[in-house]
Amino acid sequence: MCESCGCGDPQMVPLEVQERILSVNERTARHNREHLEEEGVFAVNLMGSPGSGKTAILEATARASGPLLRIGAMSGDLATERDAERLRAVGIPAVAITTGSACHLDAELVHRALHDLPWRDLDLLFIENVGNLVCPAVYDLGQAANVVVLSVTEGEDKPLKYPVMFRKADLVLLSKTDLLPHLPDVRLETIVENLSRVMPEPRCLSISARTGEGLSAWIYWLERRLQEGGGVKARAVGHRGR
Repeated sequence: MCESCGCGDPQMVPLEVQERILSVNERTARHNREHLEEEGVFAVNLMGSPGSGKTAILEATARASGPLLRIGAMSGDLATERDAERLRAVGIPAVAITTGSACHLDAELVHRALHDLPWRDLDLLFIENVGNLVCPAVYDLGQAANVVVLSVTEGEDKPLKYPVMFRKADLVLLSKTDLLPHLPDVRLETIVENLSRVMPEPRCLSISARTGEGLSAWIYWLERRLQEGGGVKARAVGHRGR
């Protein structure tokens, strides 16, 4: 049970209390955003279900981008540092945020975690949120973009069942596409159609951390967004000639 958002129990957090909690979160999120923008760090709130492939995509991103993008991460989970350990193993400076029972990260948790990362030296900061398709969409963390990872193994109807998550996404990564030949009842076209029904401006990329499909397009999207953010570091990116 998440005691800050009251998920699962409408009596847990009265409306006026929830609004007060969110207003405090918004102030901290603005503070985080100001710091990140001043240093030219592009922060991505990476969301998705447990097992959708968020960590695997970050591992593959680090391998594919090499030294051209300086990537850091914070990984949210209820317990253990396993995801952060995986990211450190591929050269990503990473810190774990263990929430205990909370089903999402909030701006204050991100603010504290920044003290444990050399974030000013980064181009990209990935905030790997707790695996959940509901609550993470509600909380601003100070990020510049929201990216949702949706595995094809989750079925075609997730965008329709969890519209708030996808409505707030700047990009959806359709992951584990290498498994599509083994999923006769799942059609990529149907997932994309369902995304178009809930996203104001549907943007999605097919990606496989195992085969490398879509990685170059994903990294190009990140580079473009970093450039659009301005700043010295952003202007330095873009020499890759895509």
